[in-house]
Parts: sequence; structure tokens; C-alpha cells
Amino acid sequence: MSRISIPSVETSVEASKPLLAAVQKQLGVTPNLMKLVGHSPAALEGYLSLNGALAKGTLNVQLRERIALVIAEYNGCDYCLSAHDYLGRHVAKISSTEIDAARDGRSEDARTEAALQFALRVAQSHGRVNDADLDTLRLAGFDDAAVVEIVANVAVNVLTNYINNVALTDIDFPVVRAKTA
Repeated sequence: MSRISIPSVETSVEASKPLLAAVQKQLGVTPNLMKLVGHSPAALEGYLSLNGALAKGTLNVQLRERIALVIAEYNGCDYCLSAHDYLGRHVAKISSTEIDAARDGRSEDARTEAALQFALRVAQSHGRVNDADLDTLRLAGFDDAAVVEIVANVAVNVLTNYINNVALTDIDFPVVRAKTA
């Protein structure tokens, strides 16, 4: 049971209703995370704005979903693992093998693996990566814009991981559990 209430869309804060309607229109559903974050219209708007902006960036949906998976696994967030496992399979069309590998920061594709290892290193080091971490990422073909976007994707996923870990948000996707919490 969630430790922070999850209102229905109808009983949500008035200022959050148009934002939740946009989520419903885009996804076809309004996930519990969005309704919970909707307690604060400012937080919901900020999350949706950053997430929407990153979707227009240089990183494709497959890489963004893989980053979400490795960060959710690292932070032990069952809600985000469940959501991004589902989105990875059904929206980004990532294979089961690659989804499982992404949770460990791995991929059959060396470039993708370099990005996942860097994202994981950002989380582990609280952003204090070293020159070798950046050099490895750049050697894999990522430019400065991509570096910034990887860090921003880590940050937006840490945000939702922390909210869900604090709230113990009721999972409304097929449940996936972190290997370690």
C-alpha cells in the first residue's frame, strides 16, 4: 500500500488535472506515479517538462529506456523497474535479453553499453565521474550534448526512483522486482 495517497484523476488537485489529462492522452493511461506526483502541480509540471524535453534530444527511446532500467535497478525502485520493463518491451521494442542486460548496465552493443556504464557511474559517484569515464564515453561516439543528456536522464530517473521509494507507490504495471534493494 502506497505511503502517499494516490488520488484519482477526478479528485486530483485542480492545477494538476490538465497535466494528468495530457498524460492520459499520450499514454492511454494515467500511471499511479503521475497521480501521486500530481499532489504538487509544480513537481508534476517540472517532471513532465524535463521528460518531454529529453524525448526530443539526441538519445533515442531505446537508450533512454535502458538508462531508466539501469538507474532503477541501482536505486532498487520496483515501480520504475516495472514501468520501464513494460515501456522497454512495448514502446521501445527492446528484447528481453537486452532489457535484462540493461538492468546490469550491459548491452550486446558496445556503444549502448558505454552509455549505460557511464550512466551507472554518474549515479554511483553522485556525478563525480573521472576523466577516464568521459574519455570512454566519447570514444564510443558520444558528443558533449549526449553526455549532458545522459546525465539529465540519470537525474530525471533518480527523481522518480526516489519518489517511488519514499511513497512505496502501488505498482500498476506487470511487477518487476529489483535484484537488490
